[in-house]
Amino acid sequence: MKNIDVCLTPDLLHLHAPSLENSIVVVADVFRATSCMVTAFAYGIKSILPVATVEECKDLQNRGYLAAAERNARKVEGFDLDNSPFSYMDERLIGANIAMTTTNGTLAITRSRSAVKVLVGSFLNLDAIVRYLKSQPYDVLVLCAGWKGRPNLEDTLFAGALVERLKDSYAMKEDGAIMAWRLYCQGQNDLPGFLANSSHVRRLHRLSIHKDIIYCLQHDLYDVVPVLRGNALVCMEVKG
Repeated sequence: MKNIDVCLTPDLLHLHAPSLENSIVVVADVFRATSCMVTAFAYGIKSILPVATVEECKDLQNRGYLAAAERNARKVEGFDLDNSPFSYMDERLIGANIAMTTTNGTLAITRSRSAVKVLVGSFLNLDAIVRYLKSQPYDVLVLCAGWKGRPNLEDTLFAGALVERLKDSYAMKEDGAIMAWRLYCQGQNDLPGFLANSSHVRRLHRLSIHKDIIYCLQHDLYDVVPVLRGNALVCMEVKG
């Protein structure tokens, strides 16, 4: 049986390094990077180039890319786009190539390159991710982007949701998967309420970004699976 494991923060990814060569990594940054990416592809964006630093993103902007940059949940001055999924529901962006850097999500993606494949996951495309993984022969590692090296609740809940839907096809390899799964089982009937006192929800509420929270917790809105090919994310067609 294939295995599924959960890494609660990129700062722990080195502990999983030996298994990456036989694993598909699903990166989750629910509030809000991976939710933005999934939304962007659902609305017709061609590619997203994730980079770890603002400087890299600025260089790509200078070379003609549309550029999105976020730090501490705020848009970085001088860039074209922010980190709200609603910013990507714009028909003027159809077919665009976007460079993106965020506090946590793009860093997690760039650290996962040695995996068999790197996928972008969110509650918004949960079912599409599940269907694709079930068709693959590889183990799965869910990499929670967390917050500046620390675990966070929302990404752990996504990991638990993925484990819940795959538990009949994958064995829970380590306690990280069991923890995430049991946490999701506790909170699945009221995720907004379960997350009400979490650190990032409080951070977003201080910035009056209430609608993003509710949007990002919706399940199975989009039938898209972003995958890292070379240095860029593109949208992979999923059958079934």
